[in-house]
Amino acid sequence: MKSIKPGRGPSMMGGVVGIFMIGFGVVWTLIAAKMSPLFALFGVFWTGLAITQTVYNFKNATGKQRYSAYDITDDREEPDPLNARFGGQLIHEPEDEDRKSGFCPYCGAKADADYRFCNKCGKELP
Repeated sequence: MKSIKPGRGPSMMGGVVGIFMIGFGVVWTLIAAKMSPLFALFGVFWTGLAITQTVYNFKNATGKQRYSAYDITDDREEPDPLNARFGGQLIHEPEDEDRKSGFCPYCGAKADADYRFCNKCGKELP
């Protein structure tokens, strides 16, 4: 089963932007503390939110089981962590008859019996 997962690139970029957001929040809080406690409270809230987002994005960019909305992965490469948590579909294992029929079990492209890799998706055939 194919699944769409978020890529590491957008998460790493989000982490770098988060560092700038933290810096902005700290500067805002220091300047606003001299004016009004309400503005300073907004700065504290902003900084806390920025720290949370930055940690999440860096963890997502470097973790093996990451949340993703951009990469198309296969069950053998990276299982969907939400399936285990919420009791979703079982992982489909390609059966031997799929290989004998001359089709790739991952993308369905025609594959000769002597091929080792699929010409369309590049996955190693069982």
